Amino acid sequence: MTKNHQNSVSTPSAKDIEYSPLAPEHFNGVLSLGNRIQGDGYLTHFTLEEMYHQGFHNGINASYVAMYKGEIVGFRLTYAHSQWQPDEWCSVKKWPVDPTRVCYFKCNTVDDHLQGCGIGSTLLALATEKTKQQGALAGLAHIWLGSPGNSAFRYFSKNGGELIARHPGKWRYASIHEGYDCPVCPGFCECEGAEMMLVFP
Repeated sequence: MTKNHQNSVSTPSAKDIEYSPLAPEHFNGVLSLGNRIQGDGYLTHFTLEEMYHQGFHNGINASYVAMYKGEIVGFRLTYAHSQWQPDEWCSVKKWPVDPTRVCYFKCNTVDDHLQGCGIGSTLLALATEKTKQQGALAGLAHIWLGSPGNSAFRYFSKNGGELIARHPGKWRYASIHEGYDCPVCPGFCECEGAEMMLVFP
């Protein structure tokens, strides 16, 4: 998900970006960036801590952050294949691999002022490498089809993601019951989500 945001960070080159596995000292920066870009209530300290622990399998952490001059400018939260269960938004019978060997790409966020630096693709590549080491055969994501220019769908497709199914009202429950404030819907979120899978080579 993205929405327009301007800040004081100058545009760096790709070599200026540093990447690191997500750690508790990154939480404040991740919360600030995530809620600013994705909408208020998208992340809380409690939910982020849960997501952090769900990224681990056999001591390997699959969630990453991107930093520029010490500031969090991107992150990817990923659930290890052993740390989540498919729900009603998952078309398990359509998945081309063993469902127990599928990780979940929960969230990818990049400061829109720094898009074009390859941050999103690098975060996905790093997360993919770690989930493969954890034993995953593929990764599932629910892609926001309300992003400007449908950039989220185009980004995940460019990186090899294939469409499994479309889900109207994917985030409506979160907007009604969990305090999520969609950045594009004037009331409760009516955005459509695309269930997409990236099968690992």
